[in-house]
Amino acid sequence: MYHPRMRQMTLPSFVRGPLAGLGYALLWLLLWPTAEPYWMLPFGLRFGVLLLAPLRYWPWLLGGELIATGLIDVHLHIPLGWIGFAAGDLPQPLVVAICLWLLRRTNLKASLRDPEDVSRLLLSVAFTVLAATAADAVLLALLHSSPSSNMLLDMLGQDLLGNYVGVLLMTPPLILLFRARPTRQALRALSMDGLLVMLPSLVILLALAEQAGPQREFARVLSLAPVLFFAFRHGWRGASLSMLVSSLGMAMVDRLMIHADPTASAHLFLAVAGTGALMLGSATDALRRSSARVAEQNVHLGAVNRRLDHLARQLRDAARGNLQAEEDLRRHMAAELHDELGQNLTAIQTHVKLAQSRLQQAGLEDTGAAINGILGHMRRALHQLLDDLRPAVLDEFGLMRALDEGPIRDLLATARMAYHTDLRGEPRLLEEDIRTAIYRLAQESATNAVKHAQASEFRLRLRIGERQGVALALLDIRDDGIGLPERVSGEGRGLQGMRDRVTSLGGLFRLRAGHGGVHLRVLLRSNTPNREPGRSKQAN
Repeated sequence: MYHPRMRQMTLPSFVRGPLAGLGYALLWLLLWPTAEPYWMLPFGLRFGVLLLAPLRYWPWLLGGELIATGLIDVHLHIPLGWIGFAAGDLPQPLVVAICLWLLRRTNLKASLRDPEDVSRLLLSVAFTVLAATAADAVLLALLHSSPSSNMLLDMLGQDLLGNYVGVLLMTPPLILLFRARPTRQALRALSMDGLLVMLPSLVILLALAEQAGPQREFARVLSLAPVLFFAFRHGWRGASLSMLVSSLGMAMVDRLMIHADPTASAHLFLAVAGTGALMLGSATDALRRSSARVAEQNVHLGAVNRRLDHLARQLRDAARGNLQAEEDLRRHMAAELHDELGQNLTAIQTHVKLAQSRLQQAGLEDTGAAINGILGHMRRALHQLLDDLRPAVLDEFGLMRALDEGPIRDLLATARMAYHTDLRGEPRLLEEDIRTAIYRLAQESATNAVKHAQASEFRLRLRIGERQGVALALLDIRDDGIGLPERVSGEGRGLQGMRDRVTSLGGLFRLRAGHGGVHLRVLLRSNTPNREPGRSKQAN
């Protein structure tokens, strides 16, 4: 937004149009001495100005050009008259204006940002140059009664090449000046490279131009080498400015040192090299913008990934906390049931024993036996419930003995399944919740094998070790049963609970089920290894 005082200083629209026309006429007069058969900088100025200027300024611009052209004709003492002026100087500006008006209606933009924009602009230049050259050829045929075909072809070739080179040299700097100004940092880099690269190249051009023969042609080729350098380093801006400087240097060498007009081959080479340099520069800019966008997206994705990792750690910590809270609740419930319900069952059983003689006297021996049977069943059920809530064997014997000699072996032996264990490592490297999770996984797997697998053997292998300061536990469980069904219904809740338990601890859960049985592999990591140096290692 502009400051209010700056808005007050802007000129009204009816003043800006005449001033634009006057400035354009002055530029036309300044560039007219540079016009030559293969070098029409005024045509390039006309194309660039009409491409950039709003349509409301076009009458002032075209009027300024016609006034400047008339002054040039008077200065050169060309007796054209009004009819000759209208037939010789008026058609070409009108044809260029009509072509650009049509092209701008088809969404032609004054932009060299992308290779597509450069291609569209160069095609528009070729179309406009062809139309203007065709108009000149028609006027030439009308003004001369019997023009020769060689003369028409010569004029046609000069106009085509000269107009195209003029647009190629003038339009990109105009776009740079009015639509895509470089930053101060880019200007400093351009100036520094101009002193370090362009100036030595011009000196070499002057030195080689004094030679005759192939050295002179090599000098022209060498003068365009900096254009490619600037195209790679500074994009289309550097390509356009270096191309303009190199072409001006070539023209000065031909005029001042060789005292000859530049040849058509030299300007044709300039046109081809300039076109390629603009395409290369715009492609370089597009590639850099793409690389910058990719780098920016990578930074954004990195931040998102870090945020996701942070959230994942928070979720794992929350799940681990919930798991720990659940185990604490299980431990508390087991203690309460053992203390309250267990003691009450013991008291009831004691009172029944004390009342046994009275029951016999009353002939109720069977009632006492039934009560003792019910109490025994309740005690066994209580022990099973306590073991499910918190396996006492894990606290009493440790992880290794609990897996090798505990209730899991009893369960599998009751089901007549062979139980093979291979346990190695130090369980005290692991945190308590990980040791509990290992036992729970083994217990749930053994229960599933007994209920559903129809297996004859059950194998459990556990490896506990330490790597780079982190304790690792690898649990491998497999059976030789029928595997899992294609559709897992109610029993799938147990597997999902096992997976959720491993995920909450930040571990890896792999389950492979086929006709050869179920194979479960679990990897768990302990973030804070719990060493007890004062105690000797034992296979608990």
